[in-house]
Amino acid sequence: MGFFKKAFKDMKESAKAQHEVDKAEFEAVKAESKASFEENRGHNTFARAKEQAKQSWDDAHMTPAERAAKEQETRDGKIAEAKERTKQANARYDAAKK
Repeated sequence: MGFFKKAFKDMKESAKAQHEVDKAEFEAVKAESKASFEENRGHNTFARAKEQAKQSWDDAHMTPAERAAKEQETRDGKIAEAKERTKQANARYDAAKK
């Protein structure tokens, strides 16, 4: 009987914590959207919308192999960027250690 009480208590605490995370993420997205709106107010957003629509159209008409290659290229770029940041952080660490 105690096992179930503890399990449900853990689930309840986990749900509360996840709710806090979701709330914080929602507030962040809301603030970013608000800032983006203010930054773009009065600018020619039609050209940007048209560009995004073309990008979406092109993405929708890719073959699965092309889409996979594009995603792999994006991942490779992110990995290279992360390795460069790690290298810079290690250099800073070594400099601070001396």
